[in-house]
Amino acid sequence: MSSAIIRSCGTLLGLTIVLATSTAMAARPPVAHIGSGVISGIHDAATHLDEFKGIPYAAPPVGALRWKPPQPVAAWNGTRKADHFGPRCMQLPLFSDMVFRSDGMSEDCLYLNVWTPVGSASRKLPVLVYFYGGGFLAGDGSEPRYDGASLARHGIVTVTVNYRLGVFGFLALPALADESPHHATGNYGLLDQVAALRWVRRNIAAFGGNPDEVTIGGESAGSMSVSALMASPLSKGLMQRAIGESGAVLGNLKPQPLKVAEQHGEAFEKLVGAKSLTQLRALPAARLLAASGDKGVPAPVPDIDGWFLPRSPAAIYESGEQAHIPLLVGSNSEEGHYVDLLKDAAPTPANYRAAVQRQFGKHAAEALKLYPGKGEAEVKASATALAGDEFIAFATWRWMDLQRTAGDAPVYYYYFTKARPAKRDGSEGPGTGAVHSGEIEYALGNLSGNHVYAWTRQDRAVSATMEGYFANFIKTGNPNGQDLPHWPAAAPKDGGLLRQVIGVDTHTEIDRNKARYEFLQRIDADKHL
Repeated sequence: MSSAIIRSCGTLLGLTIVLATSTAMAARPPVAHIGSGVISGIHDAATHLDEFKGIPYAAPPVGALRWKPPQPVAAWNGTRKADHFGPRCMQLPLFSDMVFRSDGMSEDCLYLNVWTPVGSASRKLPVLVYFYGGGFLAGDGSEPRYDGASLARHGIVTVTVNYRLGVFGFLALPALADESPHHATGNYGLLDQVAALRWVRRNIAAFGGNPDEVTIGGESAGSMSVSALMASPLSKGLMQRAIGESGAVLGNLKPQPLKVAEQHGEAFEKLVGAKSLTQLRALPAARLLAASGDKGVPAPVPDIDGWFLPRSPAAIYESGEQAHIPLLVGSNSEEGHYVDLLKDAAPTPANYRAAVQRQFGKHAAEALKLYPGKGEAEVKASATALAGDEFIAFATWRWMDLQRTAGDAPVYYYYFTKARPAKRDGSEGPGTGAVHSGEIEYALGNLSGNHVYAWTRQDRAVSATMEGYFANFIKTGNPNGQDLPHWPAAAPKDGGLLRQVIGVDTHTEIDRNKARYEFLQRIDADKHL
C-alpha cells in the first residue's frame, strides 16, 4: 500500500473520529451546576440554544408550607433532569387565550425555566426574568407566548418564573399574620418572585448570565408585579432594569389595605368550613380552588402587608424610595372596548352621555370634555379610550409618571398600536386596535408560537422592531440601536410628553393625555376619602 493511500486513510479515520465526537457532544444534554445540585437540560441544535425547564427554585409550598413565604429547595444527589416544564400553579380555567405546555397543575409549582445560548457558561450575558400575566389568578411560565428562545438568540439569558396564584398566593388572615415573624400576611405569590430573583442572583452565572445585569419584565399582572418589586425593600438590588407592559400597582389598581384583605380571608375561611389555620391547611387544594371561584368571593390580590410592601406603592414612589433603575413601560391602543362601557346600548351620543353620567355622576361634564362623544365615531373612540384607561392604562401611566419624576433614572414610554391580523380559521377578521396582552408575542419574538392568527410580513416587521427595542434595553438600559426608529426618553415637550408609538408606523409623538389621567386620579382619590 502506497504512503499516499495510507495518509488518505488516516485523514478519513481522523475526520470520522472528529465527526463522531461532535455528534456525541451534540447529543449529550447540557449540564449546569447550581446551588442545590446538578441539572441536565436540552440542547436545541436548530436554535443553538440550551434549555433548562422545570428547575425548582423553592420548596413545594404544600402542607405546613401552604401560605408560608417560599422556603429553600432541598438539595439532591446525582443529576436532576430539567428537560420539561414543571406543573403550573393552581388556577381555574379563566382565560381562553392561555395555552400551557406545563406538566399538569399542582400546588407544587415553584419552578422556573432558562434559555441560554450554547457555550455561554463562561460568559456574562444580560438576563431577563419574566413574570406572566393573568390577573394574579392564572398563567404559567410554559405558555408559548412567553417562550425565551427568541430573546436568547439575541444573546440574553431568559428566565420565566411560576408564582402562586389566587387563594394560594394571596390569601390574608390574622392567624397567618400572627405566625409570621414580620406580622405579615398575603403576597405569597410576590414573595415567590423575590425568591426567584434571589435564585437568579445565586445561580444564573452557571447558565452564562450576569447577576449584575438583570432586567425584570412582565405583562398585566406580571407588569403589576414588576412595579411592586421595584417598590419592595425585599427586592432592592436584585434587578438593574425593568419592563412593564400594561399594568401597575398604582392608581385604581392599588393593593388592598391589610385589614380589608384579612376580612376577605376570614370570609373565605368561613365559606370552606374551616375553624382554624390547621384545618384550612389540611383541606384539599382542589376544594380551595373550587371555592375561590364561587360567586361573590373576592379575588385575593396583593395587599399592603407591612413587609413586602411596608407602605402603599404610591407613597413609596412619591417619596423616591423605589428602585432607581431604567424603566421601559407602556400600554396598548385598545386595552378596553366601547362595549365595556356601553354594554348592549348602541354607540350613540345620547347613550354615551347616559353611560358617563351613571359612572361619574357630578363629574360627568368634566369626563365628557376629556372623552368627548359628539358622533358615533367619536363615541366609539372615546368610550374605547375611557374603558382602556379605567382598566389598566391609567395605572400604567401613573407608574411611568412617578418613576419619571422621582426615580432618578430614564423612563421609556410606549404606546403599542398593531392590531392582530385575521384568524387562520377565518372565524374573525383583523382587529381594529392592539388589545390587552396583544403585544406579548411581538415583544418577545413569539409570533410563530401562536397558531391562531395568520401573521403577515407586516406583523413580523413590527415584532422585529419591538423585540429589538426590548433586547437593546435588556442589554444596556436604552432601547435604541441600529436600524430602529429613535426612541427618546420620556420628557416634557410642547405641553405634552414624549412617547414612542410602536406599530406599522413606529415614531415618536407628544402624548397629551395627562389631563385624562389626572382626572381619573382625582376620581379614584374621592372614592377612598
